[in-house]
Amino acid sequence: MPTPGDFQVSGTNDAALFTLKLHRSEGMLLLAMNWKSGPPPADFVGFGIEYKEPAGDRFYALNNRLTFPTADGSVPTTALSSLLSPIQKFRWVHFPRNAELAGAFTYRVTPVFMNAQDVLSYGEAQVAAIELQRDTWPGQLNVTFTRGYVSSQAFVERYAKDDRNLTTLLPRKADDGLDFVPSNPNAPAALEWMGFEAREAILAVLDQAVADTAAQVKVIAYDLNEPNIVSRLEQLGARLQIIIDDSSSHGDADSAETLAATRLTQAGATVKREHMASLQHNKVILLDGSTLKTVVCGSTNFSWRGLYVQANNALVVQGETALRLFQAAFAQYWASSSARDFGAQPPAQWHDLGLDNIDAQVTFSPHALDNAALAGVGSDIATTGSSLLFSLAFLYQTSGPIQAAIKQVAANPEVFVYGISDRQMQEGLDVLLPSGDSAILHAAALNKNIPAPFQAEPTGLIGGAGVRLHHKFVIIDFDKPTARVYMGSYNFADAADRSNGENLLLIRDRRVAVAYMVEAVRLLDHYHFRVAQESVKAGTRTTLTLQRPGPTPWWQEDYSDPRKIQDRLLFA
Repeated sequence: MPTPGDFQVSGTNDAALFTLKLHRSEGMLLLAMNWKSGPPPADFVGFGIEYKEPAGDRFYALNNRLTFPTADGSVPTTALSSLLSPIQKFRWVHFPRNAELAGAFTYRVTPVFMNAQDVLSYGEAQVAAIELQRDTWPGQLNVTFTRGYVSSQAFVERYAKDDRNLTTLLPRKADDGLDFVPSNPNAPAALEWMGFEAREAILAVLDQAVADTAAQVKVIAYDLNEPNIVSRLEQLGARLQIIIDDSSSHGDADSAETLAATRLTQAGATVKREHMASLQHNKVILLDGSTLKTVVCGSTNFSWRGLYVQANNALVVQGETALRLFQAAFAQYWASSSARDFGAQPPAQWHDLGLDNIDAQVTFSPHALDNAALAGVGSDIATTGSSLLFSLAFLYQTSGPIQAAIKQVAANPEVFVYGISDRQMQEGLDVLLPSGDSAILHAAALNKNIPAPFQAEPTGLIGGAGVRLHHKFVIIDFDKPTARVYMGSYNFADAADRSNGENLLLIRDRRVAVAYMVEAVRLLDHYHFRVAQESVKAGTRTTLTLQRPGPTPWWQEDYSDPRKIQDRLLFA
């Protein structure tokens, strides 16, 4: 089995006053720092972070949007090097350029101090190197993510300065997607940036299928309106067998799904429309090629929203055993006339994916009463020992064992809990945040009471407000040998368990768990800040700046608040 580099690496400079730990994810990493002996000194004003690419000959400093205010109280609008505007956090997620390069990325983190005259000085640095090659376990399993950062300052600056409503980049309605051609001159780069590794991986599998004229392909699609995907499926012709959901508006004569079904039938594919007892909610591609035996699954719909707006994940699995399990489920979906019939068949049981040294299992919904999976997932969540992180798009629907288990775990002060859902619930599930607050985070853009130096972010997204945090994953004890992840198309609700066509995977592997952990942290932090800004008093425009040394240092809560102490220690 291929053995990539370590997925967690620590700095080794004994002379440095702090520790550094790097956590690998997919095209990104989490840096976590912690002072070695007691709290930092009062003149400590943050960390300068630099990195060097594999085989590179120089370090590049990360920039910080926040800066120290000038003498007259104004706020600089240009991001500065973190050596001049240090990062005032004990963890930071970074997306390096060229993350797909083979070899190790080297990070140098330096503590920054400020004297009474506002002069900066620097302490001993920590240095650590980590490989970020894109395949999680090469040749076997690859976790991929969309970027999910349409509501972000980076997106505004790169692609939306002159089109805040995105009318030149995304179709206004999902059903317009098949024929929509972006007029934005930056569209190719923007779509690649938005789709991130998940888009790249999905299109690569389809390109491999098209190129291998002996390959047979099976697909299950819930949403289907992304033209790059549909055009590749058309090229497969009679080698494609596809199930397309026809629930609700998907079944309308003018829906993108119906139009795509017509096009694929005309191209020679065999097409079936179905919705089980409620939805055919799988997002699956099965490539049975001359040499490649590939499964794509996860939360990413084959749509404009799924790839370019929402935060999603797609898992690419290689292997004969995994392919045969998904093919058996596909055959059962094709043959089953009811949810009850499917739940009594072998695909509704748990099955091992047959990967080398990776404990990974899959089950398919709808389940019957005697093999339902939801209660078992809840029971497992309830055993969490150290940390529970999750991103569940429809958490407000889960009034049963998942919600009960998360509440039970969150009540334990020894467990770190951080979770996100796309929308507020009327009867909320209180999730403890690192700040100690209780809330359900939901996707939000900065579009009112915008704090300087930030800019307004896009709100006119495809299909209206919609779901932007579309992940369905739960990470249990990422920092322990028992680390595990539940993921798939499965929404962790009763409908997903007993009514819909779904896939649910359980992966007991720390490398995979850490990859999902970093994804959870970067989205939670990103939207936590935006939701906090929603509560700013109407008509108020605050200013966000770095904090100079003073009676209450910027790091005070990180060493006094129990939840923030827990946060700082867990990752570092």
